[in-house]
Amino acid sequence: MNQTIKTLVADDEKYSREELKYLLEAHPAIQIAGEASTGREALAKVIADEPDLLLLDIEMPEMNGTELAAVLKKMKNPPLIIFTTAYTEYAVEAFKVQAADYLLKPVDEAELSEAIAHVSELLDFKRERTRGKLAVGGDESITYLNPAEVLFVSRENNTTAVVSSKGVFSSRKTLKELESRLLPHSFFRVHKSYLVNTEVITEMTPWFNGAFQLTLEGTDVQIPVSRNYGKALRAHIEL
Repeated sequence: MNQTIKTLVADDEKYSREELKYLLEAHPAIQIAGEASTGREALAKVIADEPDLLLLDIEMPEMNGTELAAVLKKMKNPPLIIFTTAYTEYAVEAFKVQAADYLLKPVDEAELSEAIAHVSELLDFKRERTRGKLAVGGDESITYLNPAEVLFVSRENNTTAVVSSKGVFSSRKTLKELESRLLPHSFFRVHKSYLVNTEVITEMTPWFNGAFQLTLEGTDVQIPVSRNYGKALRAHIEL
């Protein structure tokens, strides 16, 4: 985490803002660029200051957090967003706007550290993604794949498989690490064990208990979509 992460804290409660700023002091890479108490104030400060990261409460006056995130998503270079809220029911809305993370109040220090580490990975990749290829394979040889060639990635028994139009390859990286690199290239987390290229999805079929299965162009493998990700995936890919 060598890069400075310019951060804006937005929450309508002063105590919550102060608590977050206190917790963020433990992270040298975080540079507090300012704070906001309403959605509209946060929007104005994002436009003016161009932060890398926005810690955003969902229940905000004037414009709530998910509404603000939807507006920011249309910007050329929007900040990454970590939602902070006392309510679990907003998780699907957070996925719809592709939030980097979702933290429940009171914010746990360990969970905040994990979220910031994830943001750091996303920012590193964002800064270098124009020239990046995905390196896969083992000790004997390394294959370089364009992200568009990857159909899906799976993780089972501590083994990561990258399924592409050129074949199936192993990777030493975890699913979360690959998600950080592939997220800007039309990839979406659909299950705790699967990451999918949304450009190759051809069909989504109801399965059981609210879950779905995906049919992808270029493979016969049916990809499970867990109930927690189904609505967010549809909102992400449908016009």
